[in-house]
Amino acid sequence: MARSKEFDPDAALQAALELFWRRGYEATTMSDLVEHLGIGRASIYATFGNKHALYMKAMDRYSGANHPVLTAELSEPDSALAAVRSVVRRFAAEAASDEVRLAGCFITNTAAELGPHDAAVARRVELSWEQVETLLHSALVRARAQGELPADRDPRALARMLLVLLQGIRLVGKASSDPARVRDAAEQALTLLD
Repeated sequence: MARSKEFDPDAALQAALELFWRRGYEATTMSDLVEHLGIGRASIYATFGNKHALYMKAMDRYSGANHPVLTAELSEPDSALAAVRSVVRRFAAEAASDEVRLAGCFITNTAAELGPHDAAVARRVELSWEQVETLLHSALVRARAQGELPADRDPRALARMLLVLLQGIRLVGKASSDPARVRDAAEQALTLLD
């Protein structure tokens, strides 16, 4: 008879995500995971695989939780341009708040820490960024169709610029104690949508 799990894998994955997010991949040891998750090393390996596989699952969980929120924000039936502006301003406000600012964005943190030397992680980061870029592009195409975005503006190029801006906001916000830095950058970038 198969033995049932004595822990909730979903809760354990969330706890692992939070630990990796706070400490980073390299600074988190298997011993740290065992202690933080409150489950044995063998159970972690049996359920999630090795540390790298667990980290990849944590990345997927993070994206799976955040992309639907962004999709909902950018799919509002009213003004598409107002939705884009609202998202950029939300990122800037979060980057200026102590709670979010200190954590940064899990995907941005991952890109900086592991992206240059871990091809599998870099592919996951790229996939996440492509999804965000596609959401922004779709909203900007709608904004142009609604007459809110000037016809001479390229929605794809603007979506890419905004993706880079949002990632930069998260990174600079994490390290800077000056909230005006990210807020001013966001507002300046938004003038490109006029």
